[in-house]
Amino acid sequence: MDSQVINVARSKVENIGALPTIPGTLKMVSAIIEKPRVTLEEIGRFVSNDPALTTRVLKMVNSAAFGFRGRISSVPHAIMLLGINVVKGLLLGISVFEIMEKVMKGLWKHSLGCAVAARAIAEMKGLKDQEEIYAAGLLHDLGKVLLILLFQQQYEAAMNEVTAKNITIAEAETQFFSDTHPAVGMWLAEKWHFPRNLVEVIAFHHFPSRSTLAPLETAIVHLSDILVRSRGIGFPGDPFVPAVNPAAFELLNLSREDMKDVLARVEESVETADDLAQE
Repeated sequence: MDSQVINVARSKVENIGALPTIPGTLKMVSAIIEKPRVTLEEIGRFVSNDPALTTRVLKMVNSAAFGFRGRISSVPHAIMLLGINVVKGLLLGISVFEIMEKVMKGLWKHSLGCAVAARAIAEMKGLKDQEEIYAAGLLHDLGKVLLILLFQQQYEAAMNEVTAKNITIAEAETQFFSDTHPAVGMWLAEKWHFPRNLVEVIAFHHFPSRSTLAPLETAIVHLSDILVRSRGIGFPGDPFVPAVNPAAFELLNLSREDMKDVLARVEESVETADDLAQE
């Protein structure tokens, strides 16, 4: 590769709201959720004042993908039921949908599938914060969206390298950027004041053994990502199915039947993925 590797400055990533190319919805969502002490009431007013965003949020939480199946009738109800961190994650997932589909067709469906799988595994393992695990799965590839927004030409070149050299998108990223999508996603999650557990999941979903604060949650999203890849649901940037980290697999201790059940739930839930975030 003869191209010069681009230094991905953290300050530039954190100033994403100033980009002229950023969609208006994401710009507004970013402004509200990056407030250190934003309240449920503030988020509720913000969403309720935007009819399109309200429609998208309610469609998302009432879908089979999220698990409530028509039981949530209003934004305040959704926020009260789900909690601030989950709602913030949902707003981000919804607001980057169009970017995902425009530049990497299938990334939204992959992300949604990973979220559904993560929630299913969290339920199997008896975790309390199942909806936060869902949000982590939905946002695990957030860094790809940011790299696309900041360096679209170079990221498209990286995607071309995937085909030309038969390598993963993560490997291709290293040929063009000083930092790859997990680090970039981590920076934004920190800026937006997400819980440290969610930050670690985004940062280490490819290398779950590096997680110290959230090893179980990171292992869940790591395995979910690979399971969804194995079924060819959506497109994460390359067609490969990496090996599962042995320590993560042992930690989760899922049977073959458990994993079949997870995949069945994913396939049922993402059938309508293409219109979940649309008006």
